[in-house]
Amino acid sequence: MLSRRIRRTRHEMYRYNDFDQRFLDERVEQYRSQTNRYLAGELTADQFQQLRLRNGLYIQRLAPMLRIAVPYGIISAEQLRCVARISRDYDKGYGHLSTRQNIQLNWPELEEVPDILAELAKVEMHAIQTSGSCIRNITTDQFAGVAADEIVDPRPYCELMRQWATFHPEFEWLPRKFKIAVSGSASDRAAIHVHDIGIQIRDTADGPRFDFLVGGGLGRTPVIGSLIKEGVEEQDLLTYLEAILRVYNRFGRRDNKYKARIKILVRAMTPAVFAEKVDEEWQRLRDGPDTVPADELDRLKAFFEPHPYESLTNEQETLATERLKNPLFNTWMRNNTAQHRVDGYAIVTLSTKATGIPPGDVTDEQMDLVADWAETYGFGELRISHEQNFVLPDVPQSKLPELFARAQTAQLGETNIGLLTDMICCPGGDYCSLANAKSIPIAESIQQRFDDVDYLHDLGPIDLNISGCMNACGHHHVGHIGILGVDKKGDEFYQISIGGNQSNDASLGQIVGPSFSRDQVTDVVSQILDVYVDSREDGEEFLSCFRRIGIDPFKERVYADAG
Repeated sequence: MLSRRIRRTRHEMYRYNDFDQRFLDERVEQYRSQTNRYLAGELTADQFQQLRLRNGLYIQRLAPMLRIAVPYGIISAEQLRCVARISRDYDKGYGHLSTRQNIQLNWPELEEVPDILAELAKVEMHAIQTSGSCIRNITTDQFAGVAADEIVDPRPYCELMRQWATFHPEFEWLPRKFKIAVSGSASDRAAIHVHDIGIQIRDTADGPRFDFLVGGGLGRTPVIGSLIKEGVEEQDLLTYLEAILRVYNRFGRRDNKYKARIKILVRAMTPAVFAEKVDEEWQRLRDGPDTVPADELDRLKAFFEPHPYESLTNEQETLATERLKNPLFNTWMRNNTAQHRVDGYAIVTLSTKATGIPPGDVTDEQMDLVADWAETYGFGELRISHEQNFVLPDVPQSKLPELFARAQTAQLGETNIGLLTDMICCPGGDYCSLANAKSIPIAESIQQRFDDVDYLHDLGPIDLNISGCMNACGHHHVGHIGILGVDKKGDEFYQISIGGNQSNDASLGQIVGPSFSRDQVTDVVSQILDVYVDSREDGEEFLSCFRRIGIDPFKERVYADAG
């Protein structure tokens, strides 16, 4: 264990110290004891429920599901190989990338979960607080630290909040689950407007400042978060967070789980009154024990210092030649790579959305390959995106043709990032006991119908999101096209919405009308796209077109054809 740490550069990610590792090892053994007591009949199912949930274990439709934490979406090659090995040894040889940048295993045996957690602990991973009414995995921009449009690197602050939130005694039993997202870039790639707390970091002459959006969320009552505070300073980050959570913990409803999220409280109080109560609480907490010392921020920032990048020249000339030779590579470059803040490097998104494969599912072989590529083409680090894809953050541009060829062979080279078939999709009724309908067959049908690279690129950027129930794990409310599974007297139907958006100008989709049967959904999507193609002006993207013409032309086409 020690030798592996020595080989790593410190410019990579947060590294555990002795306290962290001991804490985690003791937690694993504690859960092993709890599991053994449950299996021996010493704990009831109700008593065991909260214990397993705090360790990421759900009981799903067919088997348990284990959600592995990937803090703010950053994972090392060594850690990903560990997950791949676990999926081979304890599961069915694959994992699922979630919209909260975690990894899920769908088939672990309940009695083997402590062994899985012990294996994860060896590489500084766990499943703590990936479920339950607590502060969940804190998410951020998958391009954090390398994006050309980044204002402030959010990763040290995410790590600060992660350490603060883990087993926080006051917030272990909140009225409901609690999700925080952070953006430090000009473009919001973390969907901060639809989280319980969304934080936008700004850079000022006096240092970073934090603006707080509160009360966003999806599910049964979708809400865009309200801005309640601007300009919070670094040292006050935790005290202001604590003030928000104290107000929620005190006034949030516990009598009805469907009305227990903070978004319901903020709406009931009004954002202005909620903000007043938070400020009152903050005055009691400010300058208290949770004020962040400057040396602690410096300590955390040291874990995220820039990599030792090389000075790369003539990369563009080499790339131009390759792009002319290979049109498909040229298309991949346009869609799957993003501008790096260091000249000569690129950010690469590896698509997990090949036709016929459930979106976000990756095999153990693919995980091993991506881990290898992270070391071969970068610094041994990779990311999981909110859109359920892998990201390699530091690829020399001269290596892009070689990486593209390997990704294509491994079914990770689809050129569809940001396009219709790069869809967000929850596991749905194939796995989840909460789902009203299946999501994966809908995704596959859409993939097959629109498996045409030229057509997809002609359509341009379109976010299509699918959820199997109102819990909205597939974020259908903020899809440009959203699909929601609903139950009609035991039959699976699907409600369609249009016009959602998760980025800077966030919006909730508008429901087209009555739901459709499963065999109608792909045709309805096709009709929606036809309206867009017929109505768009030169260079106009789908969302802009919808906002200009409104929902009526789409509704008329869909229901005229349905009738």
